Amino acid sequence: MRIFEVKGALKGPGEYILGAKQTGSHACYLIWGVLGPGEQGRALEPGEGHEELLLALKGALEVSGHFEGLLQEGQALHLKGSERCWLGNPSGTEEALYVIAGGHSQGHGH
Repeated sequence: MRIFEVKGALKGPGEYILGAKQTGSHACYLIWGVLGPGEQGRALEPGEGHEELLLALKGALEVSGHFEGLLQEGQALHLKGSERCWLGNPSGTEEALYVIAGGHSQGHGH
């Protein structure tokens, strides 16, 4: 078994992707994301043959597109294929943290 350092792999806003490069598997991936205070416009779309779960880990996320609304800390959203959303951080003072877990839809794979 191998332990992966996810939180420490990212310094500041952006994303760290834990996927096939680290695990050797194309079955699933995990994204650790940070939106800076007031940051807007991160597009989220799993793509053909993929599904993703988005979890607001710290702070709320403004979501527009396929889903419209505020995703509160601890809430998750499920997206499939071409369902597209945009994320923003409504806080002007605090970072927002999120995690995206994804994988292949049934019948799809590499």
